[in-house]
Amino acid sequence: MTAAPAGEPEQEFEEHPDEEHADGSARTAGRRGRRAFWWPAALAAVVALGLGVPALVSGSTPASGSAATASAAPATDSADAGFARDMATHHQQAIDMSFIIRDRTQDEAVRGFAFDIINTQANQRGMLMGFLDQWGLSQSTTAKPMAWMGHSYEAHDGSLMPGMATNSELDELRSLSGKDAEVFFLQLMIKHHKAGAEMAQAYVDAGTNAPEKRLAQGMVDAQHAEIQLMTDMLAERGAQPAP
Repeated sequence: MTAAPAGEPEQEFEEHPDEEHADGSARTAGRRGRRAFWWPAALAAVVALGLGVPALVSGSTPASGSAATASAAPATDSADAGFARDMATHHQQAIDMSFIIRDRTQDEAVRGFAFDIINTQANQRGMLMGFLDQWGLSQSTTAKPMAWMGHSYEAHDGSLMPGMATNSELDELRSLSGKDAEVFFLQLMIKHHKAGAEMAQAYVDAGTNAPEKRLAQGMVDAQHAEIQLMTDMLAERGAQPAP
């Protein structure tokens, strides 16, 4: 975040989801409304080095004529490519929902949690797109979502994969405000996280690309922790996860 000019109030949540931010979980310290926003960018650099990803966003290209790169590149119908594409789509909706709730409540804890999701999942999405770019593979495919898992899901009303909110649910979220919006957002995001963690675990079990598997395992661990955090936040509001 950039500092506001002298004499002007500092603006919140002006981060753009395409900027580099930290991989990892939402910080549970946000439950008390105090969040350390200074460390995501630094941690992102460490994560990138550890994963061996030369670029966190698409736009980089593999070295031309590199036999090693060509031989190591997964096939377009592989679990490696399928997970990268599908999780990037799944993450994008979580980012979209987080921007919606940011504008529908003034609750510091919920807005802080949404801010963390925007930063974390935008950064992870950039890594996934970077893998595809490294491998010289398209970011889109005609294959059905989750085909790499052998999973059959009937897409409906904008919900392309398990856990994804429908267009009707997103419209309802936009129509709510205050506590009602907070509860509905948390309920939607718990379902979203549960399905995302299951997909990431499926890739950990089936994938072959070591850096991508480490990223997926981090998603599993982080999203399980965030599900518990969101369950606690719902309880504080007298609500429970949706069935």
